[in-house]
Amino acid sequence: MLSPEPVAHETYRTQPGSRYPLGATVVAGGVNFCVFCRHATRVELLLYASDESAEPFQVVALDGDAHRTFYFWHVLVEALPPGCRYTWRAYGAHGVPQMDDEAASRKELLDPRARAVSDRLYRRQQAADASGDGRASLRAIVAAPLDAPDYVDVRTLDDAIIYELHVGGFTRHASSGVRHPGTFAGLIEKIPYLKALGVTHVELLPVMAFDEQDIPATAAARGLRNYWGYSTHSFHSPHPRYCIEPARAPQEFRAFVDALHSAGIRVLLDVVFNHTSEAGKNGPVIHFKVLANDDFYLVDRNDARYYRDYTGCGNTVNCNHPLVSAFIMHALEYWVQELGVDGFRFDLASVFARGAQGELLAMPPLPWTMEASPVLARVPLIAEAWDAGGLYHVGAFPGMAWAEWNGRYRDVIRRFVRGDPGMIGQVCTCVAGSADLYQDDGRLPANSINFVTCHDGFTLLDLVSHDRKHNEANGEENRDGSNDNLSWNCGAEGETDDPVVIGLRLRQARNLMALLLLSQGVPMLLAGDEILHTQRGNNNAFCQDNALSWLDWKLSDDARDMLRFVRELIALRRRHASLRRRRFLTGRPAEGQTRPDVAWHGERLGEPAWHDPHARFVAFTLAGLTPDEALLHIVFNMNDEARDAALPVLDNASWRRIVDTAAVAPQDIVTDTETAPPERGACRIEARSVVVLESR
Repeated sequence: MLSPEPVAHETYRTQPGSRYPLGATVVAGGVNFCVFCRHATRVELLLYASDESAEPFQVVALDGDAHRTFYFWHVLVEALPPGCRYTWRAYGAHGVPQMDDEAASRKELLDPRARAVSDRLYRRQQAADASGDGRASLRAIVAAPLDAPDYVDVRTLDDAIIYELHVGGFTRHASSGVRHPGTFAGLIEKIPYLKALGVTHVELLPVMAFDEQDIPATAAARGLRNYWGYSTHSFHSPHPRYCIEPARAPQEFRAFVDALHSAGIRVLLDVVFNHTSEAGKNGPVIHFKVLANDDFYLVDRNDARYYRDYTGCGNTVNCNHPLVSAFIMHALEYWVQELGVDGFRFDLASVFARGAQGELLAMPPLPWTMEASPVLARVPLIAEAWDAGGLYHVGAFPGMAWAEWNGRYRDVIRRFVRGDPGMIGQVCTCVAGSADLYQDDGRLPANSINFVTCHDGFTLLDLVSHDRKHNEANGEENRDGSNDNLSWNCGAEGETDDPVVIGLRLRQARNLMALLLLSQGVPMLLAGDEILHTQRGNNNAFCQDNALSWLDWKLSDDARDMLRFVRELIALRRRHASLRRRRFLTGRPAEGQTRPDVAWHGERLGEPAWHDPHARFVAFTLAGLTPDEALLHIVFNMNDEARDAALPVLDNASWRRIVDTAAVAPQDIVTDTETAPPERGACRIEARSVVVLESR
């Protein structure tokens, strides 16, 4: 029986323990600790009673004969309870970076397999070591075991509507009204909002424990910190700041996942395995630089202190090294099997295609191994299919089942809606599911994750309100962030009281959202776009953990109208299976149908302006998947003038206008289609608008 809490004055007995599993594992009789360190000649385990402990209550010295198997160091501490804090020290041969006696004695290492970590930094050892690292230490926490989740179904994206959100920013604003703002528990209180909105999946910006200090010095001088979380140090632990009690991080995260599952919403994680928070040569020493430097990172073949950087973050994970691949696989399977996660989006995933010297591999093992895993084969894997070193895999990411963030879709739709002419062919290809990217190798529309906005870049409102980025608040003199946003301010830069400009911006926002949710493939929305959240033109708010990034739940009338529009548009998509086809459109009738699955039109029926360099108008008719499903006729007019568009003839039915982005709310989307007046022959399509008609 484990004692209820660590006893600071007690010395716990030890046994040699086991090399499997890595990390701290509660077992019969105590806790088994194991860490991998190839170059260590001796290792110490430091045990702390609590976050308040300045000194360890016990230091366990591991003997190379009894406690080392291959390169694994292990010990079982008898009767040690969950909740104990711990770190490692590793000593090695002279000349191994960070491992000589003097440096090692001053540097405590975080367990890479920690399932919970403290939210406090310990500055007792802040004197700079040989690398110049003066960053404070982190401590791991022995986490209590979890029961396995009871959901084992295959989870696909066929009918998904993904909602990308930041756990902290979603509820940290005072207007959120939750009891524990900025936490998993706070987000649970917002589940009714998510359910009413109609999204099927939330995609969480990084929630694996990350380094909030990882920002440029100019930003740190302004009191800013890493907000987005793309600086992971603990790949098995939920971020402690998102928890009420960091020692219960796994339990709190699982409770959050269970609550979302009970509401019919699934959980995707944005994960960062391309680099770590240890950065480059002068970056902090947290764990891997000592424990497995030349295995875990792509290092210079002549000097392992120097790192190959294909991520823009100072280092690159050596993903296809067998031990590193195993580490990544274990982490992903842990989040699925024990924490209940439903899938992953991988940041800068093209790094997975690089070899030990950064070279492009024709058949990289890691992506194929992931999708072949009996655990991961059941969940969606989504690639951000590029990296900062020049690889670009959109349409060609290694593997078979991988979905991809479709960056080309984003760019085409932005250009079309802002008014670029001659794009009809590209727009229709994107709206039809990007078959040119995915069909030739047997992939499907669901392999395309369509998006117009995401965390990285302008919000939806800023996209229609700014021609230029405004990142001065980041402290880098507006040099950071993309300069190529494909945006249009509708006639005035930033805030304005001009009602004409405001009205056009709202229409453009509706247009962008309509194209996204009327496209084949999987739509992804950025949280806050549905309530017109603005970052005042900041397109790189990675360090803005403040009201600039947080969602303000005090909604204006325009925000309420936009929320209603998006909610009803999602409902329309979920009502019509023809907008969520499993296979690509063919232009031919499906079996048992008389109409083709899609027919393309211009202002005249059957005459789309595929090659007209001036065209900004296109229409198409979608047949239902079954005889009972109504037809949809969808029209995009991005001209500066209205157009009259011919309508297909219907037998024993009429067209009803159910969406019109040029109309004033609530006529912009009709919830009771029976009240919409019938239209025949032709219909008026106002300037810069999207219209949807449904057969009745």
